[in-house]
Amino acid sequence: MKLIELYIQEVTRRLPERQREDIGLELRSTIEDMLPDDPQEEEVKAVLSELGHPAKLASGFLDKPMHLIGPRFFDVYVSLLKLIIPIAMIFSFLAVTFSHVFSYNGEGEVISSLLSIIGDATWNSLGAGMQTFFWITVTFAILERYDTSNKTNPITSKWKEWTPEDLKDVPYIPKEKAITKVELFGSLIWTAIWVAGYFNANNLLGIYEKGEEGLTLVTPLFNQSQLISFWPLVMLVIFLELGLVAYKWKLGQWTTKLALANAVVHMGSLAVFILVFSNTTVFNPAFFDYFQERFGFTHQLNLVFWFAVLIFLVSSVSDIYQGIKKGRR
Repeated sequence: MKLIELYIQEVTRRLPERQREDIGLELRSTIEDMLPDDPQEEEVKAVLSELGHPAKLASGFLDKPMHLIGPRFFDVYVSLLKLIIPIAMIFSFLAVTFSHVFSYNGEGEVISSLLSIIGDATWNSLGAGMQTFFWITVTFAILERYDTSNKTNPITSKWKEWTPEDLKDVPYIPKEKAITKVELFGSLIWTAIWVAGYFNANNLLGIYEKGEEGLTLVTPLFNQSQLISFWPLVMLVIFLELGLVAYKWKLGQWTTKLALANAVVHMGSLAVFILVFSNTTVFNPAFFDYFQERFGFTHQLNLVFWFAVLIFLVSSVSDIYQGIKKGRR
């Protein structure tokens, strides 16, 4: 009989104080009805095993769920976490990176400054992810406890109970055509990096010399005022790339139209790259004078430009080919 007392105690201790006595009596009566007269220990164990875990039985007596997020909302909850947390983290990362890069005036050691930017951006990104997780979880926990429908069937993203009709809205995406979120976030981060570098190039790119404060920029590579004069074309490329990312996000898979749009964006970006950097006025003459004085040559630096164009072209052709290949599958 000691097992019965312990079992009732384990059930009722999980209940509100005002319910314990009544539910304890009800549970004892139920157990005794299930047992024969003068029961043996093995028979008691069998009955308790049939009643199940005390925590599960106690949850059946409660008006409120014992779990934080129950099965009715869990699928929607996880879906929102997967959607919103990466967006919050990436935008936080980009905002901090932009803020630091545009406010950077070239003072201080460049390596330390870059590590500081990456560290701050990563830390703020993690903070944004944790904040988002916390508030989404709190929202769903409150929602679950104030749900008066008394239904237990899981709901879909449309906040309705699932029916076979919902399958018609689910796109079938073969694995080989799918566009991953990592790919999209990688594109956004790459766009943020080159945009920040372009609009603050005179403080980031050039000749560095080691001094008392570490590596410092002594001769910028670019003439920033001339570089900025091409801003309408650069902004056009930015909007095209962001639009392409949004289009990929919407489709979720490669199609022939997406492959064509991807090719147009790549060719447009390459054309702007050649137009901007083939203009010698965007480069700082002092940069070339430095090489002439120190090493006695400057013309070889033109090869760097054409090498960069070649890398850009090969990378673009490879990406366009992969897009067309995936779009036709």
